[in-house]
Amino acid sequence: MPNGRYLDRYSRTSFDCQTQAARHRRQTHDVRLHPEEPEARAWEPLADDELALRVNSMLPADGKVLILVDGRSGAGKSTFAARLGRLLGGVVVHSDDIAWHDDPIDWADLLVDGVLEPWRQGESVSFRPPRWVARGRQGAVEVPPGRVLLVEGVGVSRASLADRAELVVWVQSDHEEARRRGIERDVGFGRTPAEAEAFWDEWMRSEDPFLADDRPWTRAALLVNGTPAASTADCTLVAPGPLVQPAALS
Repeated sequence: MPNGRYLDRYSRTSFDCQTQAARHRRQTHDVRLHPEEPEARAWEPLADDELALRVNSMLPADGKVLILVDGRSGAGKSTFAARLGRLLGGVVVHSDDIAWHDDPIDWADLLVDGVLEPWRQGESVSFRPPRWVARGRQGAVEVPPGRVLLVEGVGVSRASLADRAELVVWVQSDHEEARRRGIERDVGFGRTPAEAEAFWDEWMRSEDPFLADDRPWTRAALLVNGTPAASTADCTLVAPGPLVQPAALS
């Protein structure tokens, strides 16, 4: 049974999370979404200890665990995957590394053959995607043998991959805030603001129609709010999935 000191620390952390969530409640409704994506409601703030308990309750007790963290560009996928990976003791792979200088959408076979299959078989993964070799990029996508693997990126829970996962997560975010963050990130990588905006718009010409057709949010058992600052600093806003369009009224 937890001692009083643990309970006091746990209660204080949970209270801090509730306070952050209340401060940013207005950011959790009426977000600007693409028309095909329903808006999640009833967001619940979870401190890190609570988040770990919630996710573990959704996973099998034994065997390997693949968690796919999907969402639009700039939604906060990498931030959430890093947090969850730390809490679960898992390794995070980024689809951007698999697709580096390759097709922005058509990379699922590379992920399966280069990472997922050998990891499932208990092998130590050291994968160099073809474009890494062709363009002289050093290093490799490294995944040591382990129970928990998280893969994050746009479209990682597509129909052809979702059945391989023990848990699918969809990170929902206001698209204008996601765009702002994405452009800001690319400027930080050395692009000019104009170059960053052009790159974003070009990427969206592939991302938007793919997501509109595939609708990965309909396969997510857990939803994460990537918009407000409440989903940072040891506090995550979650809701149950999946997201589906309500039936049309007759």
